[in-house]
Amino acid sequence: MSEENKVRLPAIYGQKAGMTRIFDEAGNHVPVTVVKLIPNVISQVKTKDTDGYEAYQVAFGEKREKLVTKAVKGHLTKAGTDKTLSKFQEIKSGEVNPENLGKEVSLENFAAKAMIDVTGTSKGKGFAGVMKRYNFKGGPGAHGSKFHRTTGSIGNRATPGRVFAQKKMPGHMGVDTKTVQNLQVVELNEEQGYMLIKGSVPGAKNGFIRITTALKK
Repeated sequence: MSEENKVRLPAIYGQKAGMTRIFDEAGNHVPVTVVKLIPNVISQVKTKDTDGYEAYQVAFGEKREKLVTKAVKGHLTKAGTDKTLSKFQEIKSGEVNPENLGKEVSLENFAAKAMIDVTGTSKGKGFAGVMKRYNFKGGPGAHGSKFHRTTGSIGNRATPGRVFAQKKMPGHMGVDTKTVQNLQVVELNEEQGYMLIKGSVPGAKNGFIRITTALKK
């Protein structure tokens, strides 16, 4: 699809492929995250008349046809695309055009040296204690101490007679939505379908990430 038939938006969705390193022109070692570029198709146009706000719904994450429900297939058919996409997210836009339904999202805003923010779901670490989860110092490590890696005091006695909400305690660690700001695009290769981002981004391999133009550049 030519660039003229694509829509320029402040965000795209990609798939994290992993990390590697490259060397710049000066010979400096640069760690980079490799992002697989995947089709982002506008599957619905939200307007103030019908939805109360203006935004584009973007579909991505292609699957085998038999893994997509009939309802989703009908939604995609209405958008005029034959791709079997399975994930849907919204990108707010000041002005929307119903004629953009079914078009792909452009990558013009994410050329080399562009500053971006990346949002993803962090890796799951399972059940973790407070030292791993919140970087608590812990107690003495020597013999005789009975306080090594435990939580410690979590409240008072009769007053208030309960543990306050949001108290830092052992529990499920990871699988949180995390955003890393002000990263730089090192290379954008649309022909081979990848993007190189300087540094690391949240999430595991093959996880979907949201790439937006930098908010605080």
